[in-house]
Amino acid sequence: MSEFAGFRFPPEVIVLAVRWYLRYALSYRDVEGLLAERGLEVDHVTIYRWVQRFTPLLADAARPCRHRPGDSWFVDETYVKVAGRWTYLYRAVDQRGQVIDVLASTRRDQAAARRFFTQALSHGRRPVEVTTDKAPVYPRVLDELLPEACHVDAAKENNRIETDHGRLKARLRPM
Repeated sequence: MSEFAGFRFPPEVIVLAVRWYLRYALSYRDVEGLLAERGLEVDHVTIYRWVQRFTPLLADAARPCRHRPGDSWFVDETYVKVAGRWTYLYRAVDQRGQVIDVLASTRRDQAAARRFFTQALSHGRRPVEVTTDKAPVYPRVLDELLPEACHVDAAKENNRIETDHGRLKARLRPM
């Protein structure tokens, strides 16, 4: 049985709308307008429901096509509002800028950092070098989970992930 069974629009339209929303910094109303220009009348709430339903499916389908993570990781956390509540968002990118993993946590503590690194390490290659900010929790967690990796904890060295946070927050604003 297809995941798209029971929907009024064909799967191509649904996937296109979800891809536009996820790929470009568009709001649901922007996607609604783009579809209307192409002769498709779709409400922005319908597009919201499509995004909620089909984003995990598209992510799972794209996962095998991703490159293996590099051996140099840049890790940081940022503070974002999710469903009206402020949440810490742990993120890791490699030297090519590919996102390795993301974890949302209500707390910024050792347990959350350990959970994030355990989850990120399950994706394949272990890093040779991990660059973080000066957060005191990272050295303990990295010594425990990655004793062989070089840990660089300099605020200015972590520019790659900080600029990636900027793109993330620019993406969250239209939502």
